[in-house]
Amino acid sequence: MYLPHWPTDRWRRQRSEASQAPLVLTAPAQGGLRLTAVDARAAAEGLSPGQRLADARALVPEIEAADADRFADGQALARLADWCGRYTPWSAVDGDDGLCLDITGCAHLFGGEAALVADLIRRLAGFGVAARAAVADTPAAAWAWARFGDSMILEPGMGLEPGTGRDRLATLPVEALRLSALTVESLRRLGLRRIGDLAGLPRGPLAARLGSELLSRLDRVFGVEAESISPRRAPASWRARLVFADGIARREDIDLATRELLKELCRALDADGRGARRLELAFYRLDGTAQILEIGTSRPTRDIAHLARLFVEPLGSVEPGFGIETMILGAVATDKLAARQMALPSHQRRDIEDLAPVLDRLQGRLGRNAVVRLVPVASHLPERAVTVAPALNDMPPRHWPAELPRPVQLLASPEPIDVTEDEEGPKHFRWRRVEHRIAEREGPERIAPEWWRTTGDPTTRDYFWLQDEDGRRYWVYRAGPGWYLHGLFA
Repeated sequence: MYLPHWPTDRWRRQRSEASQAPLVLTAPAQGGLRLTAVDARAAAEGLSPGQRLADARALVPEIEAADADRFADGQALARLADWCGRYTPWSAVDGDDGLCLDITGCAHLFGGEAALVADLIRRLAGFGVAARAAVADTPAAAWAWARFGDSMILEPGMGLEPGTGRDRLATLPVEALRLSALTVESLRRLGLRRIGDLAGLPRGPLAARLGSELLSRLDRVFGVEAESISPRRAPASWRARLVFADGIARREDIDLATRELLKELCRALDADGRGARRLELAFYRLDGTAQILEIGTSRPTRDIAHLARLFVEPLGSVEPGFGIETMILGAVATDKLAARQMALPSHQRRDIEDLAPVLDRLQGRLGRNAVVRLVPVASHLPERAVTVAPALNDMPPRHWPAELPRPVQLLASPEPIDVTEDEEGPKHFRWRRVEHRIAEREGPERIAPEWWRTTGDPTTRDYFWLQDEDGRRYWVYRAGPGWYLHGLFA
């Protein structure tokens, strides 16, 4: 899809009371302000990007000039690509003035390719956006036909028979190959003005003179070389879709539609033995914008009631505008989910999976991976022997060293202490200006760092468990000549 006047169309669309005078957008350049974009009226008056603003005013005094904003243009184009998700989950931004949509398997939902394209162009025109669209077998052919072709649909099949897509592409100018300006100029000097002039030439001399890029562009447009489309958002393998004859805006209708979508999606997941891990719910509004909500789960699930509860709070942020015309729910990430008995006898131990609904709601409120757990790590050094992980992520089973006493709190880093000791260990120590007299002690327990670690402190540590006369318990160690307090027991 080619948007020939996207920057000016975007500028007018955000200003409902803008004048109807020819519009140009400008940016500072050598020699003063120069045009970066012109609308259809300005183009009809002979203005084009690259001209100086002073020269443009001399030719068309009544033009309206505004500052260009390429960042805002790009952001708005990305939002338009998201809105095109109502037609296909595979949509991408194509340069500064186009979109690329893979409608494979989607056209029948709109009555065929021609009907889909006509609906898309009509809606964009209603938004004040001029567009040309083309359907072809390859992205490169569609790009060329949208900009230089004479119809919406290029005949499928890139064969050699007369009247097929290859012959129609051959009539297009070499600019349709998306070549650099220097390459186009070189081709024109050689008298090669159309794609058909290149198709029959020997490839070796052509590459030697003009580079391999030219051959690659030819192969892409004819479908000999594959070209992929990278979608803006990961497409969902399982989707459910609802279209409303009249846009909906009430929260009650949105909630009801969400539950219907969840029912349909969970039926599809159940048939394939899958459970949802991450869902995206997209709202396509009548004003040509889209809003996308996302939820995640700690465990794969097909529990409709649980998923509906996870959407309750995010749905409060939905802005229906003039109305929502389409809702699409997609399972972006799934896992295998085998059937299991849902009701268990009350005397049986509840599994940790029973916590998943609660943790999912906490993470939905606090943020993804905001609820974590401590996980043991295979390391001798205490500060390296633990890490944090999402609360219910599947991880290889590891067991805590239950046979050795360990403090419930480790200090962020061991703190030096002054120790008075005898032949059996510490007698009393001073920490943070407070003197502690030892009533009970155990140790030492010798801990050495892993031999394969070459960084950090390589010194062997002798740990002692201490209890002072007030009953407080500490974990201290001796490393070389120094003593350090490392942890506190309950």
